[in-house]
Amino acid sequence: MVTYVSRRAFVGGGLALGATGLLTACGAGGGGTGADPGTGSGSWSFTDDRGETVRLAGRPRRIAGLNDTIASLWNYGLVPVGSFGATALADDVNFEGRDTARVTEVGTTYGRIDLEALYALEPDLIVTHAYPVDSSGKLDPAKPLYGFENLDQQEKVAAVAPIVAIAMAGSATTVVGRTTELAKALGATEADLAGPRADYEAARDRLRRAGSAGLTVMAVAGYPGDGVHIAKAADDPALHAYTELGLTYPDPGGDEYYWRTVSWENITGYETDVVLYSLRAMERKALLDQPTFARLPAARAGQVYPWEFSAMDYVAQARTLDRLAENLENSRKVT
Repeated sequence: MVTYVSRRAFVGGGLALGATGLLTACGAGGGGTGADPGTGSGSWSFTDDRGETVRLAGRPRRIAGLNDTIASLWNYGLVPVGSFGATALADDVNFEGRDTARVTEVGTTYGRIDLEALYALEPDLIVTHAYPVDSSGKLDPAKPLYGFENLDQQEKVAAVAPIVAIAMAGSATTVVGRTTELAKALGATEADLAGPRADYEAARDRLRRAGSAGLTVMAVAGYPGDGVHIAKAADDPALHAYTELGLTYPDPGGDEYYWRTVSWENITGYETDVVLYSLRAMERKALLDQPTFARLPAARAGQVYPWEFSAMDYVAQARTLDRLAENLENSRKVT
């Protein structure tokens, strides 16, 4: 039986105080400072994308959080102590090649977090993402941060350790930059970052060259009883960044945020040279078994490739950009 992750889990839905620190509101903006990297002594603060500042007596050492976020920190050499998310780490492509036994999983289903297990880890800091509620990029404080079932659960987690949230808004270049700022505040050094940054820029250049062929691309998530959800590039950070590099994603229209939902019968009206399919929804074979989807020019040409959700850091993004560029290099105009 194939299990599909819900659309809510695909994008953007009390214990005693377990770490010393103060969470205070401040003006919007980002940035952070770190304590001495050798000792972790001195004050530490970081202003997240909600405009809230976490202040601690010293640099956080024990980090837990959302799979998507801790994967990036790990790529920069910062090994987390705990994780939660929509899947187990072993099933998450962002942790391929990692010794996930080093991390305690306190939640492997979206919104389900074992608070007692999290508390037992004694984390200094919790990291996660925040998804906007509309195309403007607005974050709604009345809605829980990503990974939390509701505000009540989020508040209980915040009682274990303060939370830092990076917004999944705008372009991936911005999100990668903010994630890297957080990693540097947590102790990542220029030596840790120089090689990954060079690989990332090289991969961006490769995708820019691949995009110069003028191929049109559509990213979708298909569900057997719910039709096809066509992503809007302006609302997805990764797709948005690809358009900055020259790829063309036709706007599917509609008033919905992030998606245009189309029935299987009507998907033939959306023709592109390439289709990217979400790895968190129907697989390639299942999509091609749908008669109407199979009639799309991209499907007939065999130009249906994975749409990978990769962590927002230099390492993960370089890997994904290279794979996408390779797929585009092997594609041709069919519309």
